[in-house]
Amino acid sequence: MEQRKVAIVTGGSQGIGAGVVEGYRRLGYAVVANSRSIAPSTEPDLVTVQGDIGDPAVAERIVATAIERFGRIDSLVNNAGIFIAKPFTDYTQDDFAAMLHTNLGGFFQLTRLVIPHMIEQGAGHIVSITTTLVEQANSVIPSVLASITKGGIASATKSLAIEYAHRGIRVNAVSPGIIRTPLQTEEAYRALASIHPVGRIGEVDEVVHGVLYLEQAGFVTGEFLHVDGGQSAGH
Repeated sequence: MEQRKVAIVTGGSQGIGAGVVEGYRRLGYAVVANSRSIAPSTEPDLVTVQGDIGDPAVAERIVATAIERFGRIDSLVNNAGIFIAKPFTDYTQDDFAAMLHTNLGGFFQLTRLVIPHMIEQGAGHIVSITTTLVEQANSVIPSVLASITKGGIASATKSLAIEYAHRGIRVNAVSPGIIRTPLQTEEAYRALASIHPVGRIGEVDEVVHGVLYLEQAGFVTGEFLHVDGGQSAGH
């Protein structure tokens, strides 16, 4: 009998992350989900690990939990992230440290620990959630620290895809536009809808569909899938 596949999802307690957790469960995967505030799980196919993903000890605990509970790691979704929109000169040292710690630190700590398990299996898939603002800057949403951190992950996606293609590991990214999550108010979403050529904001399920497409697309690696209502195409 084939062993059940296992996915790790960071930032899994709400918004896109919670949607991705449920998406993988619908595919029949067992899931290890992490966030600072995630609740304990009583479901047999879902285990949660609470903690700050930028902390190396938390990343180690997530990987150890996946191996101890389910015996393998097939997929990693680097979803956890923070977004602080300010004019560049208004950013503080604390803003800078926080975004480096969560966005880049979380990606680095967990991806580095997961890849050896995927090499041992001869297969694996890593998906990171970035933002179209990395490629299409917009003065309405000043976002230099997102460009530094999420942009770094975008570059690393292609580098990792090439480095590990011969080991059976695929590495991709999903680049969302503005998505309806608990992060913003409805008034803010109405104001932000015009950023997208299609004239509306995106929904969590639309990003989840993108992640799951990449999960099942065995010939796709090093790809940025834009789920952004045409934002990356132009204005």
